[in-house]
Amino acid sequence: MKTAVAGLEPGVHFITGTDTGVGKTVFTALLLRALRAAGIAVVAVKPFCSGGRGDARALFQALGGSLPMEAINPWHFRAPLTPLLAARRCGATVSQEEVLQHIRHVATGAGRTLVEGAGGLLSPLGEDYAARELLVALRATPWIVCPNRLGALNQCRLALAALPRPFERRARLVLMSGPAATGCARSNRDLLGEFIDPQRIVSVPYLGSQPLAAPVPRVIHRLAQASGGPADAVGPGGPGRQRRS
Repeated sequence: MKTAVAGLEPGVHFITGTDTGVGKTVFTALLLRALRAAGIAVVAVKPFCSGGRGDARALFQALGGSLPMEAINPWHFRAPLTPLLAARRCGATVSQEEVLQHIRHVATGAGRTLVEGAGGLLSPLGEDYAARELLVALRATPWIVCPNRLGALNQCRLALAALPRPFERRARLVLMSGPAATGCARSNRDLLGEFIDPQRIVSVPYLGSQPLAAPVPRVIHRLAQASGGPADAVGPGGPGRQRRS
């Protein structure tokens, strides 16, 4: 039986997670591919990369090269640390307003904008702000990515509780399955569905050792199809104010 999912309404959607390395880039790239295949205008921004730009390159490829790398990822640092510490290490400062201006510039004219954070919801991105502060300022719909394993219930509920109430009511959960389906993994979605609308929970199957090269799973295609028709125009914009390490 197909699982009903709520689509992406026009506007900004912020993909964050319960931790680093939980599958945010994989989910974002697959969703980009599905939205584009459905004819829906979409752009994506990964404001911060630390220790390499592999995540941003994955989004660049998923967008078919329609948006320049510097627009997708304006701030990148060599040190594999949370962006705040990586920026401090090289003497850089990136203000919240700079990040917001860049995202809004890239989003101009786009039907939907996906913003992928770095680390978890509360990982510090700059002085006095994290993903939570950015998504609130952007009035974005939060998407919380979590590995579907033991502990997911607590991690997801903690992330939801960290959001202001209006954003918690709109938040979506994305459960990324691992190679071995455990009993708790099979029951996590059902139990989380007792706390939020089950249509706001997406369960992504295991995609193998190279998930970015895998076909887009049906659940993500259904998510894109539930998002409605294509926007009138794509307005990717150009790179905004940028600072590199």
